[in-house]
Amino acid sequence: MRSFAMLSNLKSSHILVTGGAGFMGSAFIRYVLEKEGFSGHISNLDLLTYAGNLENLQQIEKDRRYSFFHGDIRNEALLKSIDEKRAVDVIVHFAAETHVDRSISSPKAFLETNILGTYSLLDFVKDRPNIHFHHISTDEVYGALGHEGVFTETSPYMPNSPYSASKASSDHFVRAYAVTYGLSTTISHSSNNYGPFQYPEKFIPLMIKNAFLKKPLPVYGNGENLREWLFVEDHARAVWTILNSGEKGEVYNIGGVEMSNIHLLRSIIKHLEEISGERGLESLITFVSDRPGHDFRYAIDNSKIEALGFEPKWSLEEGLIETIKTFRGALV
Repeated sequence: MRSFAMLSNLKSSHILVTGGAGFMGSAFIRYVLEKEGFSGHISNLDLLTYAGNLENLQQIEKDRRYSFFHGDIRNEALLKSIDEKRAVDVIVHFAAETHVDRSISSPKAFLETNILGTYSLLDFVKDRPNIHFHHISTDEVYGALGHEGVFTETSPYMPNSPYSASKASSDHFVRAYAVTYGLSTTISHSSNNYGPFQYPEKFIPLMIKNAFLKKPLPVYGNGENLREWLFVEDHARAVWTILNSGEKGEVYNIGGVEMSNIHLLRSIIKHLEEISGERGLESLITFVSDRPGHDFRYAIDNSKIEALGFEPKWSLEEGLIETIKTFRGALV
């Protein structure tokens, strides 16, 4: 007999993580297996597209509590076979196309993975309603803020890119399936994640990699766009907190430290020069034409998840130093 793992027995549950070879999914798997005294099992379902890398999981790949399945989240037969081998209690759905620039040039992939992929998982859970479904989303679904204000869990959706539109649509499907079919679901909206093993198309790893290679550091517009930055292990901790202490049907925002892109880049350069001994890296900063529909600012009210007992453990400075050291080790 299955039970809602988030309410009672999460540490002994079978958790299916989609996109578990990606940056955020692999961090969540490592966190659970290494930090929480977990006695259950984690199955990782990943298609291993360009951003998926099993090397992210080398340190736990031989753990008997872990299994890897190579495949598409839209493959119903594969989902059924995973469940038949070991009944799934919880799905944590990280699998997604996430890069805004790619969504502008190739939006179809975002529709297929983020919308149709989420639909397929929800349809799978509809026939197994004792599975709890946690959906990983983004603060970008709320649109853009001016210099003042923050997003809350009740902020209206106003997505401005194909990426954020696809995530907004998948969020709506999660809510609709929960209401219509009585499913147990939670949703989290995270600010920008960063940390070791992130694919170097995102801002922080791209800047670090290019700086080490003495390549230009491209910054959109004037670099004054504001984001909140969350170390990836803190995001994993936040999701674990929601699964342990959250309420079914609820939405939780997970924020970080607010900083403009240009100030963040200068902080990266400062730490990188201290670690590497290099000098003059600021001369590599290159301002480029702004991307279409570039949101000015995101900021999140963290109070709802803080009420569950969550607080980030990594400062932005500590997280940047850890990330720089990891990337340096991979490059030298």
